[in-house]
Formats: sequence, structure tokens, C-alpha cells
Amino acid sequence: MSTDVLVVGAGPTGLATALTLARRGVDVTLLDQLAEPPTTSRAAVVHAYTLEVLDRIGAAAPLIAQAVRTPRFTVRDRDRVLLSVPFHELPSRYPYALLVSQSVTEAVLTGQLADLGVQVRRQRRLTGLTDTGDGVLAQVDGEPVRARFVVGADGLHSTVRQLTGIDFTGPSDEESFVLADVRVRSVLPRDEAALFLARPGPLIWAPLPDGVVRLVAAVADAPPAPDRAYLQALLDERGPARRPDRVTEVLWGSRFRVHHRIAETFRAGSVLLAGDAGHVHSPAGGQGMNLGICDAVALGTALADVFDGGPDTLLDDYNTRQRPMAEDVMSFAAGLTRLATVSPARRPARDVLLRLIGAVPPFRRRIALRLSGLSHREAAAELSRCDRPAS
Repeated sequence: MSTDVLVVGAGPTGLATALTLARRGVDVTLLDQLAEPPTTSRAAVVHAYTLEVLDRIGAAAPLIAQAVRTPRFTVRDRDRVLLSVPFHELPSRYPYALLVSQSVTEAVLTGQLADLGVQVRRQRRLTGLTDTGDGVLAQVDGEPVRARFVVGADGLHSTVRQLTGIDFTGPSDEESFVLADVRVRSVLPRDEAALFLARPGPLIWAPLPDGVVRLVAAVADAPPAPDRAYLQALLDERGPARRPDRVTEVLWGSRFRVHHRIAETFRAGSVLLAGDAGHVHSPAGGQGMNLGICDAVALGTALADVFDGGPDTLLDDYNTRQRPMAEDVMSFAAGLTRLATVSPARRPARDVLLRLIGAVPPFRRRIALRLSGLSHREAAAELSRCDRPAS
């Protein structure tokens, strides 16, 4: 079997990569080791810049139709709003954040691919990669697959990255998180996501369609299946105090652990990395899946341009642009976590600082651009101008 591009991993990153390629007429094969796509997932927000990127491959409109639009993001300490970040003034066609389960995002991308005749080949496991000089010979369940390029979109424990020998470096410590979809009685607005800062760790509260609320919290030792009592205790400890939330139903719950790591390079010859295969970090700020999708469309576009006769150096440009973006997102997510866990003695100064930032429009706008990802759009445009030859 042969293909132009072999994409390993059918999460949002792999699906978006394959869709970008398929829309450009590139022969793409998409593999995943799971028999079925997961119906539960931790990502719940799609930011404005990601929507602009998804619009390039025709996937923004069907996703928006199934999601909650939120015009603001708030940072809170129990009942106090420390910072309100408005999205309605963003310089974008999508002046909001979209709240939607990752499983819905994946279903939209899968449907778009199916319309182009591309199906995910499931229960397929990559077992080997050999550089052939003009491409890659992959072993998939022992069967050879020849590809001009291979994209590793297979997550934190990426087989592609490991087989290629790309270093994945970062601090040795890890963060533990609990996440759940619940129904709650709450006075919190259903059109905004909130980050609660608490000494034990941050709590993310995000409304999803159909009255569901996604909770994500950093905890010391997350249970494998958090129940109603555990989640209620989390809200009592970190959420609203005067009129506390009440959990009425747990739809599902799980846990995950994350390291802060980044690949030494996103390109090794004909093998390229995208999404969590190249970078992992805290979910604070909801940046992970968004960055993976931006990786995907940037990489898919670069590959398609190469097949259309563009120079191979376009793939080096992908590495040059996306890796610094990943470093920036990792730093931003770590900073939000540090804000949550400051000592009690430093908390008053932190709260005053956040309120001052929220009161100064230029600072508030910078935070909105950063959260929405639009700061990356501006940085990419500036880099493109720098790359152009002088006239």
C-alpha cells in the first residue's frame, strides 16, 4: 500500500491535518489504534483564532451550530470576579469563545472527511518507521505502507515520535487533574467560562450545550471516576461561596495527568509532529486542542504546497513557526496555574494586580488576544513579513 501522507492519530489534530490535505487533493491515509472514537474528552473550548483556522478547511460553521458561544472569560476567587476578559471586541469574525465537547469537534471533522471520501482506518497500530531517502516505509500491524511523509498526531505517548528518536523534554514533575461533565444548580452565567483561583489549584467551570457544565480541576491525587460527592466537595472548596453550586447529576468523570514537555523538533526528514505529539502542558486557559488544530492546518497547508511544487523548506518553516508558538502557550498555561496557587500571603497582591489589569483597556485587550489565540495570528503575520525577500 502507498499514500502521499500517512497521518497517525485521529484526534482533532490528526483529523484536521487529514482534512486540510484532502481538500487540497492530496492522497491521505488516517490511522488510529482505537476501535471507536472516544465519547468523552477533556477539551471543551474552541477559541476565535482556531475558528478562523477551521474556517479555512470548511469546518467552522458546522461546529458553531452545535456549540455555546461565550462573549467573555472570567477569573474568580470564590464570589469575587478578579478579571473579566471580553471577547466581543476581538478583531475577528468570531468575537467569542466556543464551548463544545471535543467529541463533537471530532465528529464534525470526521463528517467533513467522510464527505471527501476519506475514512479513518481504525484498530491500526504503527509498529515501525524506516527512512527510504525519498519517503518513509511504515509498518502498520506488520504490513508495509509507503508514504512520502508521515505525520505524528498520536498524542503524548506518540509512537511516531518515539520511533523517530525525537527528544521530548521538560520538567520531570506532573500535574494531576480531575474532569467531569455534570448538571448543576448554579447562579453562574451560562454564557461564560470561569477560572476559579484557589490555593489547592485552579478549577475551570465551562457551560456546554444542553445544560451541561464541564469541570476541570488540578488536584493532588485524582480518583479514577470522581463521583457526585467528590465533585461537590471540589465546588464547595473552590467555587461560589455565598450561593454555592449544587451538583445534581454526574454524566461522566475521569482523571488525567500532564507533563510540561516539548519535542526537540517538529520535523525529522519526512516525519513531522503536530499537537500533543509535539507539546503537552496544563489545560489552564483551554489552549491545548486549539494549538493542535492550528498545528494541523499549518502543517497540512505546508505539505499540500510541497505537493503542488513548493520548496521542501516550507516544512522547515512549519517547525520554525509552530514550535515557538507551543513554547509561548506552555508558558502562558503555566503562568495561569501559578496565579491560582500563590501563597495566602501573596493572594491580596495578586487580586489587586488582576483587577488593575481588568481596569486598563489595553491590558485587558492583550489578555483577550492571548486567550483567543489571535496574538499568534499577529505573530505569524509578522514572521511572514520578515520572511519575504526585500524588494
